[in-house]
Amino acid sequence: MAHRSAVVERKTRETEIRVEVNLDGSGRADIQTPLPFLTHMLEQIARHGTFDLSIRASGDVEIDGHHTTEDVGIVLGQAVLQALGDRKGIRRYGSATLPMDEALVTAALDLSGRPFFVWRVELPKAKLGNWDTELAEVFFEAFARTSQSNLHVRLHEGENLHHIVEICFKAFSRALRQAVELDPRAPDVPSTKGTLD
Repeated sequence: MAHRSAVVERKTRETEIRVEVNLDGSGRADIQTPLPFLTHMLEQIARHGTFDLSIRASGDVEIDGHHTTEDVGIVLGQAVLQALGDRKGIRRYGSATLPMDEALVTAALDLSGRPFFVWRVELPKAKLGNWDTELAEVFFEAFARTSQSNLHVRLHEGENLHHIVEICFKAFSRALRQAVELDPRAPDVPSTKGTLD
């Protein structure tokens, strides 16, 4: 089996991001960002996606966390897309509905090559640590766009903002894990078109 990994870097006047991902890892996380709650959420992606994930991010958080969060989503999406290669043999689709105490979220993902994003998670404008809750949507939209995937995230129940956002990341991670998994029964590109470009 080919090694499905990638390293992607992005440097702008606002941020500097480096992401290493191994899709066939064991859940090892080595994450450093200037936003502790974002770091905690990225660790969820590694653990619950069973990806080996190394992220180094710095940015203009003295303004706010928007640029850093969005650019991490951009670079992670690019890294996953690169690591997938021609996408032969992947399951392509993944979904997970997960609870965290009173919160319940569904994430559904199609690695279709056609970016589309639907966010049905109403959150009040608030902070978790120094991280704005509205940045969850920003992160997932950036990932969907640059990974060329169709991603839907829907909140069914929830009151505690920490629980809601964290279970969004965990459900996304489980859906992504399922979608990138190799299917021994279907070794070709999972599309009647013969391509996911």
